[in-house]
Amino acid sequence: MVAFVTSRDHEDARRRRLSDEERRLWGSVARSVAPLRNSRPRPTEAAEEPVIAPKPRKAAAALRPQPVISPAAPPALAPIGRRGRQKLARGRDSIDARIDLHGMTQAQAQSALRHFLSAAQARDARYVLVVTGKGRDPEGGVLRRQVPLWLELPEFRRLIVGFETAHVGHGGDGALYVHIRRKR
Repeated sequence: MVAFVTSRDHEDARRRRLSDEERRLWGSVARSVAPLRNSRPRPTEAAEEPVIAPKPRKAAAALRPQPVISPAAPPALAPIGRRGRQKLARGRDSIDARIDLHGMTQAQAQSALRHFLSAAQARDARYVLVVTGKGRDPEGGVLRRQVPLWLELPEFRRLIVGFETAHVGHGGDGALYVHIRRKR
């Protein structure tokens, strides 16, 4: 036998409360199922059913929140790529400016990097070299780990197109090639 459920039947089912027997049956089914990864914890038997209040039809349309218009998201970063990196390493594309962040604190380095990239963009530089140093730790220095994270922030993404680890001749793992975004 096939049962057809109409929208009216569906609305009635939402309003109806479960009987004690149905609640016990549902509890036994819920306990026998293994949860999926990253799923919400299942409700306990003692949990009360939420009371569904009827929605006022005409007032709800007037109270809808207006969409928040956010400023344009900064453009996504794009890697320089193998060819671009090769041209820089071989000297076919020139490095227009360099900054060495050795010996700076994180706050000093972040401020200096922001001003340097802004100035490079104002001078229409195409590629710059940011030297962070390799650090003494096996994981690398603090600036070596932090500078790539800073470059992914929205304030820096407005200034740069992308970045890559530099060639050994320009500092290797302790330096980054940064492709500067053209100003509009």
